[in-house]
Amino acid sequence: MELLSNIAMGLQVAVLPQNLLFCFVGVLLGTLIGVLPGIGAVATMAMLLPITFHLPPATSLIMLAGIYYGAQYGGSTTAILVNLPGEANSVATTLDGYAMAQNGRGGAALAIAAIGSFVAGTVATLLISVFGPGMAALALKFGPVEYFSLMLLGLVCSMVLANGALFKAVVMIVFGMFLGLAGTDANSPMPRLTFGVTELADGIDFVAIAVGLFGLTEIMLNLEHTPRAVQAVPMHELLPTREELRESVGPILRGTLLGSVLGVLPGGGALLASFGAYALEKKLSRTPERFGKGAIAGVAAPESANNAGAQTSFIPLLTLGVPSNAIMAVMAGAMTIQGIVPGPQVMTEHATLFWGMIASMWVGNLMLVVLNLPLVGLWVKLLQVPYRLLYPAIVFFCAIGIYSINNRALDVYLAVGIGLLGYAMVKLGFEATPLVLGFILGPMMEENFKRAMLLSGGDAQTFVERPISAGLLLAAALMLAAMALPSVKRTRAEALKED
Repeated sequence: MELLSNIAMGLQVAVLPQNLLFCFVGVLLGTLIGVLPGIGAVATMAMLLPITFHLPPATSLIMLAGIYYGAQYGGSTTAILVNLPGEANSVATTLDGYAMAQNGRGGAALAIAAIGSFVAGTVATLLISVFGPGMAALALKFGPVEYFSLMLLGLVCSMVLANGALFKAVVMIVFGMFLGLAGTDANSPMPRLTFGVTELADGIDFVAIAVGLFGLTEIMLNLEHTPRAVQAVPMHELLPTREELRESVGPILRGTLLGSVLGVLPGGGALLASFGAYALEKKLSRTPERFGKGAIAGVAAPESANNAGAQTSFIPLLTLGVPSNAIMAVMAGAMTIQGIVPGPQVMTEHATLFWGMIASMWVGNLMLVVLNLPLVGLWVKLLQVPYRLLYPAIVFFCAIGIYSINNRALDVYLAVGIGLLGYAMVKLGFEATPLVLGFILGPMMEENFKRAMLLSGGDAQTFVERPISAGLLLAAALMLAAMALPSVKRTRAEALKED
């Protein structure tokens, strides 16, 4: 009964006119940036952070969340119609979605993607409602020792799930931690890693990192490719056949379950879920030879998995205060701006915000189903706009968004430099997400490590003497040890090779 009353309280917040309006704005913007490759959800959310200064906390977070899962929907449109995923999580969808479009079933693929995403979003929202309070209650038992070990486990998970060599992921995490630690030491007035630049005394702004890595880098990468031709999709072709619906039920349910579980993992949980769901359906299928040639299960499973994973990735942030990916790091920044500390206290001290945000996810997913299919024609027209006309506007708004945070030109220069660095990193096979998680979690780990050592009188054994901390450290050690096994290395390489 308590769960039902909490959901009812959340719906009351979610259906307020202002919240409905900004939820609609969020999902519409999210779909738009998902359809138009070149900026991404992280950069868009980072650019919109200044707007959240003037909005109530629930309203601003509902809008930002809408951008996130709206981008998952939008990414499938380009993946199916143009063989160009708008979001990384939609890469698996291109394998069969584009083949279906070439076979004249692009409309049916779009419809199945929308249906699967809505089902997955609904189930994931219910899972957050059911398991969120329990995880928050557990998190209330965490002290500095447990939080340090939890964040260490999170960084280890992000290394394991990162694409490419494990060594490269470690390098990116360490580099991100150095960037995060730049500024004035919290326990002394001494600057560190500022290289004599006084404007860096307050540290490097996260918005500059996010826009540089996920906005400017993406623009440079997209300028390398020749745009593909886009064909119109008539409305009457959006209806899947009864046979296609029947074949999609199992993949949608299995993809939803897999995505809900893997989405909680730090790093690329939702991305891994989409490829994992695709591989699972191919193994379970009686006709695996159809995959890659237009199998409807190859669209239904990954789309359901990445949408479920996108929403369950909110669980670690809202209950433990640990962002599981770059998007959740932006959400954590938005909460901090509003004076809200991410973690278990959100559920107790800001219950209406917590449950209102969860209820808005279901409302937003319903909006997306109603929006996406009728507006397919509009998205197709937008895809026909030459990218050379789009990217100057994107760069302009990126610069405006960065400068408006602190009103200093240094942030813009940093974003440009980080964007160029990000481009070089991609070319060398490095991934950006571990860097961002290192940037966010590094200072938090340092703070909790110092507190733990102060409370224990300098005794480092406190990290293994406390049961929860010892369990988390053991899990991290086992994960690293497992990565040394040849069979695990091969499995990891096969799971991530298609990105």
